[in-house]
Amino acid sequence: MTDRNVRNLSRLEAKGSSSRLLNLHRIALEYGATAEWGDQPMFSDRRLNRALIIKHRLRRDELQNFRHRRFVATKVVLPIDPRALGVGGRFMFVGQANFYRTLATNFGLNREDEDTRRLELLDRLPAFDPFLMREYLRTNGAIVAPCYFNISKGDLNGITEFVKSEVESLVNLSIGGGVDTKSGNPVARMTSIILSTKLGSDLTLLGQTFRLEPEQYREGVFCWKGFLYYKWMNARTMSGVREVTEGVRTIRPRGLVDTSVAVELDRSRERICEQILQACDDAGRMIAAYDRAYEALVVGGRPEQFRDFLLAAPRLFARLGERLGAIEHITSFWSYRFVHGEVTPDAAELLDIFSDFETSLGVPETRRTNSSEPAVAA
Repeated sequence: MTDRNVRNLSRLEAKGSSSRLLNLHRIALEYGATAEWGDQPMFSDRRLNRALIIKHRLRRDELQNFRHRRFVATKVVLPIDPRALGVGGRFMFVGQANFYRTLATNFGLNREDEDTRRLELLDRLPAFDPFLMREYLRTNGAIVAPCYFNISKGDLNGITEFVKSEVESLVNLSIGGGVDTKSGNPVARMTSIILSTKLGSDLTLLGQTFRLEPEQYREGVFCWKGFLYYKWMNARTMSGVREVTEGVRTIRPRGLVDTSVAVELDRSRERICEQILQACDDAGRMIAAYDRAYEALVVGGRPEQFRDFLLAAPRLFARLGERLGAIEHITSFWSYRFVHGEVTPDAAELLDIFSDFETSLGVPETRRTNSSEPAVAA
């Protein structure tokens, strides 16, 4: 790896998992001594189970690694020395042209092996949002320990105050009012229970209020945490949507632009803005369904309705996670690439960026922008 990539790897090591990074190395450091990590690992192979797995936007010189054209790939980085990530690492892309041969040579894995299948499942995910990932893996028969789906420390700090404000009314309902939100003991306790990575058997605040049986407790609280996370993520992400849609409509590539390319760029602009707004509407409707169920609990005093909503919630995670993940990817990339004084791209790069956005938003392939560069032959 180059020096720059080594530095990047060192910085990644310090982070928890995020929508773009599944940091199995960090998870191993934090949970490697626990029974759940040992009994239900993400991967049976020890090296893969300590890898850094990244949703990576492909550079032009990386497109040749794939037989079929794509813009975002799943990059698996294996630290050379897990005790010193500054040394660097080796990497491969899931689905690269020699993917199965690479797995056989380096890990002794066949196409049919479970570790191979799990890599391919992760590759199909648009992001590593913990709730989307957990539900998708479980639906496909991959049972993985809960420690792999915890909210990262950075996000946890940001969401804590949000959750406190959300649960204050429920705490008032549970203990009969009179909560001092500044001294905050009951609110802080409720928040701690919801966001805890080690859910126990304490049902005094949640189990009894929601009328959850002990075996439903972990699932119900996990789902509630999921919706609170998505609601917080939605509020954080929506602030950048207007900047992106205005930027997409107005940005012009540097240099001379062929008339046909300019027409395709304009078509892509409209598709992107249309789909971003549709994604925002979809996410808003799903979060509104949660808000109605929560209001039924707090205002209407109907805990069964909220409980039933939570226990049925996983089927909404995939759709909600996909929509918010796509919006977050686009807004964060736009901020990184264009807001901080980067050079305006030429027409070919702008077409690639727009095509990546359309892919993230789920625009059908028949409608997507195609770059002037051909796909690598199969």
